[in-house]
This record gives sequence, C-alpha cells and structure tokens, in this order.
Amino acid sequence: MFNLFRENTKIALGSIRAQMLRTILTIFIIGLGVWALVGVLAAVAVLESSIMGNFAVMGTNTFTITRYDTSGQIGRQNDADVRENPIVTYPQARAFQEKYNFPGAKTSLSFTAASGVEVKFGEKESDPEVTVLGADENFLPNSGLETTQGRNFTNFDISNNNYVCLVGADFEKGILKDVNPIGQTIAIRGAKFKVIGVLKGRGSTFGNRQDLNLIIPVQLARSLYSAPNIDYTVKVSIANPDFLDGAVGEAILSMRRIRKLAPVAKENFGIERSDELLETLKSETDTLAAAAWVIGIITVFGSSIALMNIMLVSVTERTREIGVRKSLGAKKGTIAMQFFTETLVICIFGGIIGLILGLLTGFGLSAIMNASFPMPWVATFAALGTIVIVTIVSGLYPAVKAAALDPVEALRYE
Repeated sequence: MFNLFRENTKIALGSIRAQMLRTILTIFIIGLGVWALVGVLAAVAVLESSIMGNFAVMGTNTFTITRYDTSGQIGRQNDADVRENPIVTYPQARAFQEKYNFPGAKTSLSFTAASGVEVKFGEKESDPEVTVLGADENFLPNSGLETTQGRNFTNFDISNNNYVCLVGADFEKGILKDVNPIGQTIAIRGAKFKVIGVLKGRGSTFGNRQDLNLIIPVQLARSLYSAPNIDYTVKVSIANPDFLDGAVGEAILSMRRIRKLAPVAKENFGIERSDELLETLKSETDTLAAAAWVIGIITVFGSSIALMNIMLVSVTERTREIGVRKSLGAKKGTIAMQFFTETLVICIFGGIIGLILGLLTGFGLSAIMNASFPMPWVATFAALGTIVIVTIVSGLYPAVKAAALDPVEALRYE
C-alpha cells in the first residue's frame, strides 16, 4: 500500500511539473481560501487578545461611575446620550469619594486634563500626541495599571500637589530613551515635573496610544488645566468580588443622593461594571469569530469548486493516458488513487502557503496594534481540516470519473 502511494505521488509530482502554470494557479486558489480562513481567524484572535487583555487587567471586582453607561452600546454612543446626562463634576466626585464607605472599597478620581500635548526633556520634544490625565493614588490599581520602574503616587503626593508624574511605556522609546527615566525632569507646557514611575506597556486600542499617557496628581491637574465643564470619572474596586452587586447598589444610592434625584427619577449617570463589560466584549468578539468562519467557509467552498473543475479538465486531457494505463493492467483503484493523490499534493502545497500567509497576517496586525500575537491554534487546525475537506470534495469525483472510463473508448480519445 505504501509503495502504491509512493508511486502515485511520483506520478502526481510529474504531472504537476508537466502542467506548471495550471498547478501554480490551482495552488494559488487553495492558498487563497486557506489564507482567508486562517488570516481572518488569526486577526480576530489578535483583536480579542488586545481588547480583552486591556479590560481583563481590571479584574471582575471593579466598576466605574461616568456621565453615561456605554457598556451596552460599545461603538454606538451618540450625541443624544451626551446631552441627556449632566457631567460628573469635581464636587460630586469628591462627595462620592468621601461618603461612599462600602467595606473594602477603594475609590479613585480621574479626568482627562489635556490631549495632543507636547512634552520636553532637555532639548528633546515628544510627538504632540501625549494625553495628560489627572488622577489620585488609587487610580493605577483600580484601572489595572502597574509600574515597571519607580513607584505609584502616594497620598502625600496628592495632598501636597507635588510636581511628580507617571509616564507611559512609549516615553522610554522616545524622549527618555537611553536614560534612567526615574528622577528625570520633564516639562509640560512650561510646568516641570519629576518622573517617579514608568507604566507597563498596554499597546493601542482602536488607534488610542495608551502608552503615551502621562499622569499627574489630580489636584495639581485641576489648577493647571482649568477648562470648563470637566467631566470626572470615579473608579471603585472591591476587595471581594462576591460583594460587587451590593457595592454597586450602594454606589447607585449614594450617587443619586449626591445628584439630588427624585425617588422616581431615572439615574442620570452610568455604572459600568467590569464583569458586564467583559461579557459584552466577549460577545462582540464571538460575533467576529462567527463571521470569520462564515467568510472562510465560503472562500474554501469556492476554492473547492475551482479545484474540482481544474481536476476534471485534467482528467479529460489525460483520457488517452488513462486508457493506456488501463490496457496495461492498471486497476480502477490505482487510477482513482493517482488522481486523488495529485489533488492531495496540490492541496498540501496550497494549504502550507495559505497557512503561512494567514499567520503572517495575524502577526502583522499584532505588530501594527503593538499587541501580543497569540498562536491561533484553532486557525491552524482549521487549515489542516480545510486541506482534508478540499481534498475529499475536490478530488473524489474527478478520481472516480477517471477510474470509471472505458479503456477502449479512452484509447480512441483524441
């Protein structure tokens, strides 16, 4: 049996070399189908890893109080939502922080002080894309952030308005390259800050370069950036995730009292729970994965039809050869296995090329997004399964048709 397969493989390779142009086109068709399947699945894996990773670091024991709730409408926020709810002012955020005393809860205040800022270090200048955040000492742990060098803010830094800052990971690649960033002095619109910590890299999400963020004490940010209608964000972490429901309920009651809402009035603020947000994101990525499978299956189906037609043409062109082989004693099984093996060899070549291109697509996307590249094992096994399916679908009928040819009629074929 092995000798027969080896002989059929030699014949298949000889036929492939004899019809090089047709073979290249066929391999390209199969490779395109596998590329579409593996490439889209690999891209979805990168997106899921990037998006889910950025939110999963917060854990399932946090929630955020904002002007409106976007957890159920990711990517679908509109102007009506913004106009409906008043902003969360500093007095309101501060009052919540003082009055909310749920056991084991830590509350942080933050706001976006400025965006598109240029930062200077000596003679060096950063890209004018830096976002300055005002935050307190609880902002990092409540947001799932951590430092790779230096330290976080302390209560002393916040209460005394110390001119200190935390910088994103991209600063080490930019103006703070080749120097120890801790203890260096940088200038932000004329104000000088001492770097006390470098944040761990988080990559980019939908074009938002999070590693270019710069964080300064919240009170100091309020005095330096006094823009009107500043909207504050309150983040709360709970020591025990089992008490999250109770913590959220008490937070809603506290915020309603602070916003002076009537008992029957609807909340004019949003509560975004990290666990619900993760579930929403998981649902979105699952939809993308399902769409990827549909696209891949359609492409593979089209590739199978194209390959079958090409193999049927090959059978027609080699009818006389089949007749000669049958007249010399070749059995139907031998003829069928010859054409089936030829289809298998073409599919293997096409599958390997498509798999490599698909993985390169996912790797390229991860490099563009500055995110990790998880090995898409599902996509890899899908490619192997695709090769088997395409071989069976595309090679079985032409092989059976070739084996069923009458040797006398085949010898008469011109």
